[in-house]
Amino acid sequence: MSSLDPVLLSRMLTGITLFVHIVFASIGVGIPLMIALAEWRGLRTGDSHYTLLARRWARGFVITVAVGVVTGTAIGLQLSLLWPTFMRVAGQAIALPLFLETFAFFIEAIFLGIYLYTWDRFKSKYFHLMLLIPVAIASSASAVFITTVNSFMNQPQGFTLKNGVMTDIHPIQAMLNPATPTKVSHVLASSYTLSAGVLMGLAAYSMLRGRNHPYFKKALKLTATCTIVFAISTVMIGDASGKFLAKYQPEKLAAAEWHFDTMTHAPFVYGGYMDENGDIKYALKVPYALSVLAGNLPSTEVKGLNDYPVDERPPLSIHYMFDLKITTGVLILVIPLLYLIRGRLPGRKPYPRWLLLALILVGPLAMIAIELGWMFAEVGRQPWILRGYMKVSEAATTSTSVGWMLVMFVILYLVLCFSAIKVLSKLFRNKDAVEEMKQLGMEGAESK
Repeated sequence: MSSLDPVLLSRMLTGITLFVHIVFASIGVGIPLMIALAEWRGLRTGDSHYTLLARRWARGFVITVAVGVVTGTAIGLQLSLLWPTFMRVAGQAIALPLFLETFAFFIEAIFLGIYLYTWDRFKSKYFHLMLLIPVAIASSASAVFITTVNSFMNQPQGFTLKNGVMTDIHPIQAMLNPATPTKVSHVLASSYTLSAGVLMGLAAYSMLRGRNHPYFKKALKLTATCTIVFAISTVMIGDASGKFLAKYQPEKLAAAEWHFDTMTHAPFVYGGYMDENGDIKYALKVPYALSVLAGNLPSTEVKGLNDYPVDERPPLSIHYMFDLKITTGVLILVIPLLYLIRGRLPGRKPYPRWLLLALILVGPLAMIAIELGWMFAEVGRQPWILRGYMKVSEAATTSTSVGWMLVMFVILYLVLCFSAIKVLSKLFRNKDAVEEMKQLGMEGAESK
């Protein structure tokens, strides 16, 4: 393995680390908000089922945080070991958001510990809920700060580069680059959507197994409603992201749409494949839609790939990532919406087996969408690690030991993922929700 290209191995290792970390990180961002909504609704309505939801979700959240810390630490380690040239050049520009991300995590960890160990300790139950507010804010802030680093890599600013050295660095300006608004908002919205979708799937799975207790029905309705709201916001921000690409990274949008010639009234290409002659086969072409995505009007000019040097064009394979991301995004929105609409139709069985199965799939679909989104963002930035300034091949280590690091980290991630799934499964199986209601003496614990 030492004979393989260190650049390729470094990209593989970083990609695998991000692939694992992004799921746990997204759940770590979204679950605190879901816990807060459940506890708030329980206090507002006096319904202890929602309070129990918050309790149980909080227990599982701790496990995902622990795994996220390990994979997040691995990313920080790999930045220095695998991309030393990048860190030497850009390290000062991204040091501030990296420090702020660590600070936000400390706040999250401190208040999460206090929150977990102070159930039923206060006269005012709202005081306990207030302890969760710093957790939710800090977890989202952590995502904001780390995403600004990625935004900087896509749209670097706030410095002067002289002879390969950054001077006159303005960290705040570097953080508040043009990519930050759309990237940060998209990361937050997609994280909330994923978290709500996973919790919705768990409730649907319980009902599929015949658990018809009102507790599970309330959990399903709450999480489905949240999934729809967050999914709609994700779609709206996705539209803004398309306009950002058209203005600031037109080569990425062009590669995603197999758009080669600069023109107005450009069609949106969905699906299909490109043969060896460069002809697009079996694709659905929506007239003017790409121009509308780029600038809201059919007359908007969309730059084509032919305007860029061949060695600076992103891989055309990102077209498939882009299309799959759109497809999964539509399904994530439609499935819970169908559930809420069907529940209002007279004479219809509200929880048919096929619909519960579809609801279970929303969580995995949201994970796939997030993975595709990051793959599209990172692969679509190629060949640059710092767009316009440094290519990936210039930033990677030349060490011959990356292959062994790759093997060790893959083993670590397999152990972490397996352990997390095993622990979470045992955590909830060993303490059944209905049994816990009985232990707590909750009203309606015997309801079926």
